[in-house]
Amino acid sequence: MKPTTREITIFAMLGAVMYASKLLMEVAPNIHLLGVFTIAFTVVYRKKALYPIYIYVILNGIFSGFAVWWVPYLYVWTVLWGAVMLLPKHLPKKIRALVYMAVCAGHGFLFGTLYAPAQALLFGMSFQGMVSWIIAGLPFDFIHGVSNFFCGILIVPVITALRLAEGSVAEGMD
Repeated sequence: MKPTTREITIFAMLGAVMYASKLLMEVAPNIHLLGVFTIAFTVVYRKKALYPIYIYVILNGIFSGFAVWWVPYLYVWTVLWGAVMLLPKHLPKKIRALVYMAVCAGHGFLFGTLYAPAQALLFGMSFQGMVSWIIAGLPFDFIHGVSNFFCGILIVPVITALRLAEGSVAEGMD
């Protein structure tokens, strides 16, 4: 899984694109392209997609502070990566976009729930406190999931662009 010099450069740029997209979309809370990029990078680069994903996570810590809010970022994006890794490599063309959009939406709907265990541990919450925290965040998770679904429309075009850039547009797109 060791990246080549070319891949290191590409992954650094892709991680920076993730971070820049987050900054550009901060005016709209819980609406972003991070799920889109995570899914597209995972479909194209498989295991190596963890490189740009964690470059994004580290950039977040560097520019926004390595505080307690950042700790769950060490695993929440890996959950989405893992879900995509479990999908068949060659999804039928008719359902591909919808499956990716649904996975992206699911991650958005579950974001607060995925985030909660770290918060509970870091702030000494009881199980009931953690559940209350999750319930209080449900309106934000709803916005997150719905926006991820609609932003997910961009996943297949991003995959196509990445494969075109990699010179393998026909590979895996049958």
